[in-house]
Amino acid sequence: MSKLINISMSALMVLFLIACDQKPPVAEVTEAVDIEVKGVVEDVLTKAQQDALTPDSVIKTLQEGNERFVSNDLTARDHSMQVRKSTLAQFPKAIVLSCVDSRVPVEDVFDRGIGDLFVARVAGNFVNEDILGSMEFACKVSGSKLVLVMGHEHCGAVKAAIDDVKLGNITSMLQKIIPAVKLVDYEGDKSSKNQEFVHMVSESNVKNTIEQIRLKSPILKEMEDNGEIKIVGALYDMDNGKVTFL
Repeated sequence: MSKLINISMSALMVLFLIACDQKPPVAEVTEAVDIEVKGVVEDVLTKAQQDALTPDSVIKTLQEGNERFVSNDLTARDHSMQVRKSTLAQFPKAIVLSCVDSRVPVEDVFDRGIGDLFVARVAGNFVNEDILGSMEFACKVSGSKLVLVMGHEHCGAVKAAIDDVKLGNITSMLQKIIPAVKLVDYEGDKSSKNQEFVHMVSESNVKNTIEQIRLKSPILKEMEDNGEIKIVGALYDMDNGKVTFL
């Protein structure tokens, strides 16, 4: 019996020594490989390229970009390179006035990169003195060819204006949108629960904002009359990402 125990102990010692002698598995090391993305955009718009644009060509560019956005075929861009190349100057195609809504990513919606667009944002996409000054800078000083007022479906600011919400500074802000509510000729339910009415007011608000731009900015009105720029409107559909120009 003692002899059997000694043999068993010897066998265990041999197995232990073999196990200790084995090297631990080595984790697989994968080298980082730089993959060249073909068609990646590095350049930014130049002054000569901006000068060659027309308002209609800019509208077409935005429409084509939105088609890519809807089909999830966005352009590959080297944003770091674009940042460096646009450090000293900018020559955007257009200025877009949008709502502040986080679900409306303006540059993405039009598949645009750094240096392509000026973007002004305020709840309800209305104009005031500051935004008008920004638009004048974009077009008269920086050479943009288009002013685009873009509202959107399911707009909270529009709904609040319809319901005449009273809350802090929101109350006075909504006074800029309420005229668009009153401009809508509608016989049905005029509440924010009626999606048809909300849609009609959203469109009315875009059109009213465009008229306010022409009325309150002689600079932009003259540029439009001379064919240097266009002032247009659009609605963004959050259900499918489609932008419809009015």
